[in-house]
Amino acid sequence: MTEEDFLLVSTKIEEEKANLNSVSQEIWKNPELAYQEVHAHDVLTSALSKYGFAVQRHYVKHTGFKAEYSSETGNGPVLAVLLEYDALPDIDHACGHNLIAEVGLAASLGIKAAMEADPTLAGKLLVLGSPAEERFGGKLDFIEAGVFEGVDAALMAHPCNCNVTFPSILSIIQVNVDFKGKEAHAAAAPWEGCNALDAAVSAYQSIALLRQQIKPTNRIHAIITKGGVAPNIIPAESRLEMYVRAVTRPELDDLVARVTNCINSGALGAGCTASIEMDEKHSYENLISNEVMGNLYDSYAKKLGIRPTAFPGGSVPPAGSTDMGNVSRIVPSIHPMFDIDTKAPNHTKEFAEASGHPKAQVATLAVAKALAVTALSLMRCPEILEEVKKKFKSDIQQGL
Repeated sequence: MTEEDFLLVSTKIEEEKANLNSVSQEIWKNPELAYQEVHAHDVLTSALSKYGFAVQRHYVKHTGFKAEYSSETGNGPVLAVLLEYDALPDIDHACGHNLIAEVGLAASLGIKAAMEADPTLAGKLLVLGSPAEERFGGKLDFIEAGVFEGVDAALMAHPCNCNVTFPSILSIIQVNVDFKGKEAHAAAAPWEGCNALDAAVSAYQSIALLRQQIKPTNRIHAIITKGGVAPNIIPAESRLEMYVRAVTRPELDDLVARVTNCINSGALGAGCTASIEMDEKHSYENLISNEVMGNLYDSYAKKLGIRPTAFPGGSVPPAGSTDMGNVSRIVPSIHPMFDIDTKAPNHTKEFAEASGHPKAQVATLAVAKALAVTALSLMRCPEILEEVKKKFKSDIQQGL
């Protein structure tokens, strides 16, 4: 990366900041759930087409897309910038995916501007619109479709209430449990029934007690979504839905086994049966942040005034889960988190408001510049890209 690149990227993003904010606001004002992001898909693909990218709409999934820009030389590294744009039920863009879309679009414009200015700069830029991160994992569909074959590195960034280049992103699996019992009149002959709600409540309480014995970095959170039809009928059916998270996949497998014991004990105690569904297809892996890429990003971020947040004790708290974790096991990746000037945590109504506030734009554009120059450094310096790949190979071999 040259100083000229830095200037070109900064200038281009500043020139387009009004348009970039307009795209972000369109997505923010029209929240759409997983695989329903029709408006966001159309807004982003129209913008990319306008800026001269070759765009494939409805790519892999109906609300997915791919945009490309290649150098005139037709060779060089292939870098992917990833965008997300789905919202959450009831609390809309409370994870700030409108800003993920904006930061990815802005970074892509900066990279393209530098490539256009220097015909000798070899490489290909892919802009991947991945839907459904909050629920099903659009990136998992992309992986299955072979989208990342031939990609040398992947980059994206996520808003939050702190600056973390190497976030602790957990592996996750959804566990759904259907308890089956037997109806009976709750007043006249309750002993004739087997209470499926009791089974769910007992399992829930056992899981709550288990939390004392798990690592502070791991997580279990559950809700009872079905508990009966009327107070005077012993519930014959109940349903428990939960997410189980851990720092690594082996730890996740161990934790799931312990949770399974809690479920079965609840069913046994209530005289019911439990049907357990492990959603392996949509399971997310923990994130492996490439250290070489992350340090490179950090150096540019600091130059732009983005300073890492200092946490008590020096350890970064867990920051949830993402399908970018799965991507990070296919290609070298970074997924820094950036502060949008709010104290509100993600997945709250307050964070949804912050993600649409004008003051979020300052950090979003600065992070886009840092991502863009990081990508350009990989294009310009084969030796850095080689170090990135060596580190990636080492991380995978170590089973991180």
